[in-house]
Amino acid sequence: MPQSERHALVLGGGTMGVGIIAMFLAGGWKVDVVSRSASTREGLPAATARALKAMGKADDTSGLAAWATLEEAPWAKIDLVVETVTEDLALKQRLFADMEKFSKPGIPLTSNSSSFPISEIGKGLKSQSRMMGLHFFMPAHLVPLVEVVRSVHTDIPLAEEVGRIMSDLGKRPVQVRKDVIGFLGNRIQGALMREALWLIEQGVASPEDIDATVRLSFGFRYAAAGPITQKEHSGWDTTCAVAKIIWPDLTNADGPPPVLQRNVDEGRIGFKTKGGFFDWDEASIAKERARYERALSKCLEIFREEGILS
Repeated sequence: MPQSERHALVLGGGTMGVGIIAMFLAGGWKVDVVSRSASTREGLPAATARALKAMGKADDTSGLAAWATLEEAPWAKIDLVVETVTEDLALKQRLFADMEKFSKPGIPLTSNSSSFPISEIGKGLKSQSRMMGLHFFMPAHLVPLVEVVRSVHTDIPLAEEVGRIMSDLGKRPVQVRKDVIGFLGNRIQGALMREALWLIEQGVASPEDIDATVRLSFGFRYAAAGPITQKEHSGWDTTCAVAKIIWPDLTNADGPPPVLQRNVDEGRIGFKTKGGFFDWDEASIAKERARYERALSKCLEIFREEGILS
């Protein structure tokens, strides 16, 4: 089927949803969106046009349609569904039960949940074989990787087909073969974040110097090679020796450090409240977002030059 005849349904029109919508539109798909919020539906064309422009694509949103309820969506045309609603397990379970009723048999029903296993979201439903995680990273229209997450029920060829669809849309899919909490990216990122926050808590370094250390040392190398390939360069013998010295001293805390909990309790959660570990105002937020998107776009240029991405 030509891309222009394919239809995706995105549940939720928030920041993550907008990036996913833009990805489909840029790939020539038609996109239907379900959002209960009238203001979200009204703002979708402009928000999606901005995301398309950031991708270097024409800001054409003529293939976009929005609906207030699942029942209104044109289910007979839908070829793939991506759920991007808030992280509420009961809500997601209700939505998947409804999607199972409304959708054509056999089409993939996917969730962008970053925390709930797809096996929990689809628990007890009859067609769990077509349900899988499809986890994007924010901003979804610029970050190239997407995780295709299987449960024990997921049909493997269908998961591989979803991966091919993502490749056709310019993404780099990875197949997560077991439905583990956090999948790949958030598990690895979580290990780094736990150590970074406890180093701040213990007074070892400032937040600014933690950021500089990651970006300008091993993080700098990660744009060129992932952690496994990078150690192929430097030698696993060194990594093995260092592991025996450093790993026993790493934190094994099973929760957030007080420095993070205090920030959350005080409402210092980042851009949303204009304060986290750093202070922000409208101007500095806009400047940082623009800088961040420029940097991501330049990294994308490198990956395309290397043929990693189409």
